[in-house]
Formats: sequence, structure tokens, C-alpha cells
Amino acid sequence: MVENKEKNLKNKMFLETLSPFDFPSTVEKLSIEIENKSWKVSNVYDLQKTLNQHGKDVLPVKVFSLCHPNHSSRILEKDSERIISSMMPCRVSIYEKADGKTYISRMNSSMIAAGFGGIAEQVMTESASEVEEIIEHILQED
Repeated sequence: MVENKEKNLKNKMFLETLSPFDFPSTVEKLSIEIENKSWKVSNVYDLQKTLNQHGKDVLPVKVFSLCHPNHSSRILEKDSERIISSMMPCRVSIYEKADGKTYISRMNSSMIAAGFGGIAEQVMTESASEVEEIIEHILQED
């Protein structure tokens, strides 16, 4: 059963995980854990607020742009690797759905990384692993 779940995850471009917490608690837990793991938040996009300013009403959505200087510098210091900077920084989204539950989504960077090879693949794979650890940690109920 676990093997099938892992196989299914590897074939998905995006991963989505149900949070056992409400939206504000999930946002707070993610913010704290990002700092605890030495990652940096470049920006938080409040898409609900932005769309509301344009007369559109959507459920809560916050997108976190994450950066780890040790990972990103390995790509950005080499001209040959900078082309993938358009995929940086890592992004994690927290949102509510109509079912009233809170979800966390992110790109399946490990799957995408396999197509790059070299330093880009190494950095993306390591980054994806660390982001998954952060998410797993915040999902643990106190």
C-alpha cells in the first residue's frame, strides 16, 4: 500500500496534503518551521486579499516563496545553471477548499529535477526533501 502511494506521488506534477489544522494555524506552523529549518521566506502572497481588491471573492490562499541560501547559491553562482532561476524560489501554498478543510500544495520538485541532471537536479532534490520534511513536521498534531 505504501509503495503504491509513493509510486502515485512520483507521477504527480503537484502534491497536495490535507492539514489537520485550520487555515490560520497551518500558516503559523509553516512560518515557524521554515525559520527553524534555516529557510527564508522571500514573500507571502495573500491571493484572497489581492483578488478581493479586484472585486473577486475566493477562499483563503497564501503562497509562500521559500529560499535556502545554501541551495540557491549553488545554482545562482554558475552562469550555466542560472537559466533555471525562473523556477526559484520554492513555493508552498496553503488554502481552504469548499469542504472547509485546509490543504498544503507544492510542485513535485523531485520529479521535475530528474529532467535537469547535474547541479540543478542535486539542488532541487535536496530542496524538495527538506521542504517535505518541513511539511511533515507541521502536520504532526501537538
